[in-house]
Amino acid sequence: MRLVISAACVLVLFSCAAAYDPLDPNGNVTIKWDVVSWTPDGYVAVVTMSNFQMFRHIMNPGWTLSWTWAKKEVIWSMVGAQTTEQGDCSKFKGNVPHCCKKTPTVVDLLPGVPYNQQFSNCCKGGVVAAWGQDPSAAVSSFQVSIGLAGTSNKTVKLPKNFTLLGPGPGYTCGPAKVVPSTVFLTPDKRRKTQALMTWNVTCTYSQFLARKNPGCCVSLSSFYNETITPCPSCACGCQNRRNCVKSDSKRINMVGIHTPKKDNEPLLQCTHHMCPIRVHWHVKLNYKDYWRVKVAVTNFNYRMNYSLWTLAVQHPNLNNVTQVFSFDYKPLLPYESINDTGMFYGMKYFNDLLMEAGPTGNVQSEILLQKDKDTFTLKQGWAFPRKVYFNGEECMLPPPDTYPILPNSAPLNLLNFPKFIFTMLVMLAVL
Repeated sequence: MRLVISAACVLVLFSCAAAYDPLDPNGNVTIKWDVVSWTPDGYVAVVTMSNFQMFRHIMNPGWTLSWTWAKKEVIWSMVGAQTTEQGDCSKFKGNVPHCCKKTPTVVDLLPGVPYNQQFSNCCKGGVVAAWGQDPSAAVSSFQVSIGLAGTSNKTVKLPKNFTLLGPGPGYTCGPAKVVPSTVFLTPDKRRKTQALMTWNVTCTYSQFLARKNPGCCVSLSSFYNETITPCPSCACGCQNRRNCVKSDSKRINMVGIHTPKKDNEPLLQCTHHMCPIRVHWHVKLNYKDYWRVKVAVTNFNYRMNYSLWTLAVQHPNLNNVTQVFSFDYKPLLPYESINDTGMFYGMKYFNDLLMEAGPTGNVQSEILLQKDKDTFTLKQGWAFPRKVYFNGEECMLPPPDTYPILPNSAPLNLLNFPKFIFTMLVMLAVL
């Protein structure tokens, strides 16, 4: 009986913590429905998806949203998005709805659609930036006209069973909840209008639900040790080893080999770690008041270009970042009293696109950090990161006992060397 109770407690704790990220404790995707007008048999609503995650964005091929209607609702029309299937609308004569499915699946429109099909913050192929990277691009929205539904606040039934793919699994959505109506400001900012009814759906992300293995790994090196600590073997699982390609293989030059597949199956370069992304942290130089780190991100996937990529790092000395070269940097403050986490991302039109595997499939930068003499040390792996995230996925770090260590032959304190020579000369003079 105790074993059963213990197992149940572990499952409960695991399920509660699965969607909690210690570096982004408040991160979520909020889906807001604003009823803006009533129709003879339903309503018109504006659906807004806001990505409040600091360093996890929704990348190509974009988001997919679905839900289950509470009654027998249909979608008469949509602007800024579309359903993937129309369903059975045979009972309608004349005016045929856009979708008659009980559980519709909605996707964003692609860039370049006609203006009469566009809506504000739409038509980006479902790609939504992280809030910490670009709040203005962290929103996606569309307009939907619903029929066979309620026509007042009392008769409208909220949709159920929301599901968000971004683009794969990992998000868990809660139930829709009625909230105070959204207030809108007119373009001239002289008048406020109010939604007739508003409800929210909150979706949180769990890496445990998204994938069995990590999607990236970390390797380490330093100026004081020739040893390079590689990514752990099979860090991202070795199930793709049968389908990997050597860097000198003729297969890479085949037509269509770089085209992404619908299920996003990767084509990886054969490595011992079998990860699509490797982050390398190199302790480059040690000055009197500063120290310098070089960071390189390498793409080993021949079928994926990473746009809007982000790199989140936790390290105690990120509270004293002096300069970051060739990356943009923003400190993250998940806990206001602790400033040990930062986010790096590419400069627009320069290196914000991490190309597929190959000669150009990497981005790199250097970081200059000011020392805190009370805490700074090169001993016991202090100079290496505690956690690393790429595109919101936590990367696997090497075991601590494999980190580059200070050579045993190094003097304990080079500043005491002249004093040591002076002492020896005095001793020789006395003798």
